[in-house]
Amino acid sequence: MANTYSQLYIHIVFSVRNRIPMIADSWKLELYKYITEIIKRRGQKLYIINGVQDHIHILVSISPDCRISDLVRDVKANSTHWINENKKSIAKFQWQRGFGAFSCSQSCLKKAIRYIEFQEQHHARIGFEKEYLRLLKLHQVEYEERWVF
Repeated sequence: MANTYSQLYIHIVFSVRNRIPMIADSWKLELYKYITEIIKRRGQKLYIINGVQDHIHILVSISPDCRISDLVRDVKANSTHWINENKKSIAKFQWQRGFGAFSCSQSCLKKAIRYIEFQEQHHARIGFEKEYLRLLKLHQVEYEERWVF
């Protein structure tokens, strides 16, 4: 085969260090735009980004040569620098170590986009920890609960 063809959708989730609600409504859209640019510069396609004060969700399609861990590392490092450099947060801002990355099929893409789009409404009913454990179970990711958070 002469060319490489792929369609790899990844739902990425990561939280503020210690899940402290530090992402303020007053600057979260700026943060999302900044993260969007990081993803675009890496040559990947962003479908949606959204979250609440203590974590964010990102849905991207990635090329086969993109390492998810490198993409997330760049997003977290550069956005942390941007937040602290621009004094967006009262206290020093940091993302939690680690992240969740879940594959998403074309048939589930609209559902994943809708899920991410309505994060605020979703979190009016359920907290981050419960949501994250549900995602791990839904995607059949093996984990030891005492090490998740």
